[in-house]
Amino acid sequence: MKNYLVIGLGKFGITIAKTLYDAGNFVLAIDSNLDKVQKVLDEGIVEEAITLDATDENGLGNIAKDSFDAAFVCIGTNVQNSILVTLMLKEMNIKKIICKATTKIQGKVLQKVGATQIVYPEEFMGEKIAYSVMHPSVIEYFNFSDDYCIFDVNIPQKFIGKSLKELDLRHKYMVNVIAIKDKSGTLNITPSPEYEFSENDTLIVLGENKAMGEMID
Repeated sequence: MKNYLVIGLGKFGITIAKTLYDAGNFVLAIDSNLDKVQKVLDEGIVEEAITLDATDENGLGNIAKDSFDAAFVCIGTNVQNSILVTLMLKEMNIKKIICKATTKIQGKVLQKVGATQIVYPEEFMGEKIAYSVMHPSVIEYFNFSDDYCIFDVNIPQKFIGKSLKELDLRHKYMVNVIAIKDKSGTLNITPSPEYEFSENDTLIVLGENKAMGEMID
């Protein structure tokens, strides 16, 4: 389990928070609007949420003193607040700061003051961005249903030199191998059980969302 801080509970922030929390992580969500905070708590989107003006350096500092793997700055259209909060998080030694931006100029400024990643999202992109932070080895994924996705992932280090038969992915992780792509880009849709993974292979599988984290992390 990892710890994440989500600042701003608009549509994008809520999507980020829900995706992180549903994956079994600790999420602390904050917003200056009491109604928004109460909404995420009432709907079970997260377990921990507080009302706080994130531009309050002392208040934010009391929160950021805890260890967070990443902070998501999802403040809406107030560019000045986004910049100020990002700068304070940087000074508080938050190593990974992902910021929402509405323009390229805003994004450049946020990077200058400490953002490690800038996103220009529509609401539906929130889930993918959160997942990419939790699982950097995931290249792409597609929702097959509410519980299952098709994942395109870089081969985990622990798979290199081992065969499909030896790994027994279906039994261990409840995933079905759809195809394997080698470093040249050749797609093998009927891999042999004896196929041995190489460092630059990618794996395309169908699996349950939560179980995938165990396989690729």
